[in-house]
Amino acid sequence: MSARQFTLPAERSLIDDLLHDQQTLTAVERFSSLHSKGRLTDRYSALMPARGPAPGEQYRFEVNLDACTGCKACVSACHSLNGLDDNESFRDTGLILADDYQQTVTTACHQCADPACANGCPVGAYEKDATTGIVRHLDDQCIGCQYCLLKCPYEVPKYNARLGIVRKCDMCSQRLAVGEAPACVQACPTSAITIRLVDPSKEAARLVPGSFDPAYTRPTTRYHTARGIPDSTRAADGEVLRVQPAHWPLVAMLLLTQLAAGWFLVGISDPRFSVPACIVLHVGLAASVLHLGRPLGAWRFFLGLKKSWMSREILAFSLLSPPAAWLAANRIFPLTDWAHRLTGLGLFEPKGPVQSALPSLTAGLALLAVFTSCMIYIDTHRSWWRPARTLPAFFASTLISGLALTQPMAASILGLCYLPAILLTKIGNRYST
Repeated sequence: MSARQFTLPAERSLIDDLLHDQQTLTAVERFSSLHSKGRLTDRYSALMPARGPAPGEQYRFEVNLDACTGCKACVSACHSLNGLDDNESFRDTGLILADDYQQTVTTACHQCADPACANGCPVGAYEKDATTGIVRHLDDQCIGCQYCLLKCPYEVPKYNARLGIVRKCDMCSQRLAVGEAPACVQACPTSAITIRLVDPSKEAARLVPGSFDPAYTRPTTRYHTARGIPDSTRAADGEVLRVQPAHWPLVAMLLLTQLAAGWFLVGISDPRFSVPACIVLHVGLAASVLHLGRPLGAWRFFLGLKKSWMSREILAFSLLSPPAAWLAANRIFPLTDWAHRLTGLGLFEPKGPVQSALPSLTAGLALLAVFTSCMIYIDTHRSWWRPARTLPAFFASTLISGLALTQPMAASILGLCYLPAILLTKIGNRYST
């Protein structure tokens, strides 16, 4: 009996059906067709502009929302090519919803024309390339202060605790330099992400509804869809509470420096408080250093003085430290007597101009330092840190700290009046944004 007599009738299995369906998927079918015709180069070249940026132009991401399926191939490719850690991602995918609308959205750095991350960095760890417009992060310059995480409203920079620095998407600039598309662009099976040229001064960004006001950083990414996006669209995870790290060193720094500032105000008329105020001040400043991933590089803060309020805060407290230390030391040792004997100048007499003006100067510098701390948060343009509530919050705590030493009853009354107002303001902000 031949083997042919035992051949069973051909039947399609589930595997056969799945393989058939897979081959008819639009992205797979298109890729297979191009591969068989030897035209893959044409596919990838269509994802890139035919020329480099002209003066005034820069590269940008352009996303076709109608083609985005949320498969996360872009996320995986970005992660693999850039060698990111397990919990690190330069590109993300999300979901936006309306009553009868749902759309996946892929996002990465928007390569802003006026990048907030670069404006806030105290050590100049960001640079915007004059030719390509790409906002690069300089890893060797970063001190890990994480202020750029607050400044960027699009959650682009990511802190790497293992390295102690922040890192971000640079549009795979090493690939662009040799004419190759970024990893996310090349990996997308539906060609939903492309690289295009834009003149930011002539064309505004087109983000999805609900995004942060683009006037703040002038992002360049453009999202487009033929279906249109309802104005009522919201992020699917917009109401999800994502608990952030507590940053206890910064909590200690803010509390102690405002406490010291209040005591320096009292010290204008009562020098007894200069010693504890100086101790509290420097303990707070020492605590703030513990927040840095690379504290040894903080001396470069002067590089950001032109734009960064964090640089200005560091400068303000650096200016406050010497007179605060002089007042405290003079309370213990007769420094003014020694200075007067060494210089022979009447300026350093115990009741001379220097010693008389120093308490007021120290208190003024302390208030200036508290103001710079306020501006660090106000400059993020977040609704929670509006000037109308941030400035009173910081300076009220400073005033209450000072009054608690000399007029505890007044401090208690002010505190009782102040705390409910802040709570009501928080509730109002919560439901108005």
